[in-house]
Amino acid sequence: MPLTIAIDGPVGAGKSTISDEVARKLGILHLDTGAMYRAFGLCALEHGLDLHDESSVSALCGQDEARVSVRYENGTQQTLLNGRDVSSLIRTQEVGMAASTVSKYREVRRIMVQRQQEMAKEQPMLLDGRDIGTVVLPDATVKIYLTATPEARAQRRMLQLREKGDNTSFEEILKEVNARDYQDMHREVTPLRQAEDAVLVDSSDLTFDETVQAIFSLVEAKQ
Repeated sequence: MPLTIAIDGPVGAGKSTISDEVARKLGILHLDTGAMYRAFGLCALEHGLDLHDESSVSALCGQDEARVSVRYENGTQQTLLNGRDVSSLIRTQEVGMAASTVSKYREVRRIMVQRQQEMAKEQPMLLDGRDIGTVVLPDATVKIYLTATPEARAQRRMLQLREKGDNTSFEEILKEVNARDYQDMHREVTPLRQAEDAVLVDSSDLTFDETVQAIFSLVEAKQ
């Protein structure tokens, strides 16, 4: 069975960038599952759907025009929506909230999980998201729950937005982080939670490199 690493955690914990580096050090692929939900959230927004209309959103997910896939170029994931590269379009606050909303729906998650499991069977891979260790890869070789305080996550998000010229206040970002946490942890279908056999890594007081090394060391010890 190929090496599989599951990294779960709340929004803003740095799962995507940390996972990129851990996968690079291990020489395996990284599948950003959150990007897949963001791509579908973008699709639903572009179609003008009421995101709270589960029936309409779920129906769209099964259509060819909502096909979400990934490809890798130079070791980096590009997220595609019906063949269109939307990697940069899915990183807005609006799309993030849309992803959190549509990912609550059972049919949406069923379709996405099936695609993710198919990819993980093909080769060694690191997956990150909200339900990797609990639902997508319950038998993963290594399971990690990566988190940080809401304040630390909001601060990091604010710095990312500043680099893009976005001056959203810290208070507003913290409010959105807390809202996302509540929504992700209280959704009916596969809520965000730490798997019983996952190792907790709190990066609140760790640098990027220290967090990468902590996770890398856990994988080495497991192997």
